[in-house]
Amino acid sequence: MDLFTHVLVAYLVSYGAVGFQPNYLVAGALAGGLPDGDVLFFPISRRFPSFRHHGITHSIFGVTVVALVGGIVAPMIAPGNPLLYFLVMELGGLVHVLQDGFTHFSVPPLLPFSDRRLELDADRAINFVTLGVSVFAFYLLLVVEQNHVPFEYYLLTLYTLSAFFLLYFSLRLAARWRIGVFLRQRKEYSVPVPTGNPLAWLILDERKENGRMRTRFARYVIGRGVTQGPFVVDVPLVRDPGATGPVRTAEDALARSYPIARERSRIFDQTYHFGEAQADGEDGWLAHWYSLEFSAFGRAAGVRVHLPKNGPASARSAWYAPLWRQELT
Repeated sequence: MDLFTHVLVAYLVSYGAVGFQPNYLVAGALAGGLPDGDVLFFPISRRFPSFRHHGITHSIFGVTVVALVGGIVAPMIAPGNPLLYFLVMELGGLVHVLQDGFTHFSVPPLLPFSDRRLELDADRAINFVTLGVSVFAFYLLLVVEQNHVPFEYYLLTLYTLSAFFLLYFSLRLAARWRIGVFLRQRKEYSVPVPTGNPLAWLILDERKENGRMRTRFARYVIGRGVTQGPFVVDVPLVRDPGATGPVRTAEDALARSYPIARERSRIFDQTYHFGEAQADGEDGWLAHWYSLEFSAFGRAAGVRVHLPKNGPASARSAWYAPLWRQELT
């Protein structure tokens, strides 16, 4: 989930817990965003992995420590009950953890006692629907309504936003349950990958064994079934020293380019991904390797590898519009 949605949902939950008490609402909303402050730990996370992004700050222990500190410090800044400050900050932090665990990016809620992961795969890490609603909501609450409209209008806005998020999360969970039923029936797929549309999913199976990576995926629409695919790619994980000479087929282009793409970007060791290759006129081949999870507006993050007829291959990071997406109507 994006930072705006984390803060807004924490604000709404805090209001549900303590009502209209601005000091506590601000503390709860702040706690809803604080777990993502772990990006500031990047220099030390290499030595202490628990401080990585989506590490200990996204755990019950980390959230509770922050809430305890907040319960002590917050009354020194704005008068209030330390227990209520602790309550709203604990709720705000836990809501953040639950929202991240709701997506396809896992969190470890039991750290430092267990690294067991929470990952429901019910939504994308960044969904532009919730992001857009959250940004608009902050503008409405802080600019349009603050000190300009009757209190009843403010309450109506809060209840409307709460209803929206309850409906949105319920829809996503219902869709995730339905896709889970389908996957249990179709053994050739094992992983659901959510898209921006709660009714459209990618279903896939990825295997890395014997020095090769094989990915098979299809597009599934609830109520319609599989609408595209399956698409399959099977390539070596490391470069083959014996692969020399001009590239002659798309399969050869993918096999030679995948190890290069992996060396270029860590995204391929962190997300599910796929590759496509096309002849580049008289100059060789172009292979595009892209994430199936990091995508927006029809394009996906990845690496473009140029395999010329003569000379070494070259690679650069790029956003790519997958061919299968271009066929969507």
